Amino acid sequence: MSKEVWKPHVVVAAVVERDGRFLLVEEETDCGILFNQPAGHLEDGESLLAAVRREAFEETAHHFEPEALLGIYHWRHPTKDRTYLRFAFTGVVTGFDPTAALDTGILRAVWLTPEEIEACRMRHRSPFVDQCVADYLAGRRFPLDLINEFPLLQ
Repeated sequence: MSKEVWKPHVVVAAVVERDGRFLLVEEETDCGILFNQPAGHLEDGESLLAAVRREAFEETAHHFEPEALLGIYHWRHPTKDRTYLRFAFTGVVTGFDPTAALDTGILRAVWLTPEEIEACRMRHRSPFVDQCVADYLAGRRFPLDLINEFPLLQ
């Protein structure tokens, strides 16, 4: 009898601050309407940097350029049989496309202050939201060359 192979869900997130406000998305989830950083799953064959650029754009219509790794976060969801491994990046918005359609389930992208983020804590998709803001405000940054990605050999 074969045992199912366990795998964590690898996700990327963009932690973007501009003028004291952070870019978040309000999204429909199976737990209701919640807030999160622009984030999503790493796709097969995709680099972490390409994934975070793609997810930020798909969820906010903002072009995001990562400048540093904020941190790597590990969390097991308390009611789902899922473990998440999040690579969070900080960086800058380099443009906005007002004609871009947002991903299915994304209601809107919003810029919130740390106080506004704290005030809606009960509507955060995961503990990653608070921790990433706290780490950003504490000045945590790691160089992108900390990540070593090897191209697929053909």
